Amino acid sequence: MIKKKAKDSVKTNKSKMRTFQVGDLAVYPAHGVGEIKAIESRVVNGEKHDFYIMKIIENGMTIMIPTNNVESVGLRDVINKKEIPKVYAVMKFRKEAMADNQTWNRRYREYMDKIKTGSLYDVAEVFRDLFLLKLTKDLSFGERKLYDTAQILLVRELSTAKKTDEDTILTEIESLFVSEEAEN
Repeated sequence: MIKKKAKDSVKTNKSKMRTFQVGDLAVYPAHGVGEIKAIESRVVNGEKHDFYIMKIIENGMTIMIPTNNVESVGLRDVINKKEIPKVYAVMKFRKEAMADNQTWNRRYREYMDKIKTGSLYDVAEVFRDLFLLKLTKDLSFGERKLYDTAQILLVRELSTAKKTDEDTILTEIESLFVSEEAEN
C-alpha cells in the first residue's frame, strides 16, 4: 500500500495532471460524459482538498472527484473528433471466432472490467462483441444490461465529439454491422 502511494505520487509529479474548468465536458469511466459544474474546496480528515463537481449528462448523477485524483479515477477529455474513425474501426474488426466456450458470467466480468477502464475503444469492443453475440443467441440479463450500458456510453460520447444527435450516431454504428445481420 505504501509502495503504491509512493508510486502514484511519483507518477503525478512526472506527468502534468489534466485540469478541468467549470463548463468543461469530461468522461468518467463507466458513467460517461458529464459537465464540470463547479470546483469546490472541502475539508476531509482535517485536510483541505479541491474537488470537481461533475454532473453526468445521461442520468443527472453528481460526482465529486478530487482534483489530485483525476488520473487514478480515469477522468478524461471527450474523445477528439479525429479519433472517431479509429473507434469505428474497432467495431468493424472481427475476431476469427468468438470465444463461445466461455460462461456468460466470465464474459460479463471481462466486459465490465473493460467498461470500467473508461477507454472508448474498450467500450466499443464490448459493444461489438455483445452485438455480434446477440445475433446468434439470447444475451443473459447481465449481458443485456452491459450491452445497453456500452451503447449508451458509446453513443453519448460519439455524439458529443461529433456535435450531432444520438440517433445519427446510433444509425452510423448500426450500419457497421449490417453485413453480419444479413448473413444470420
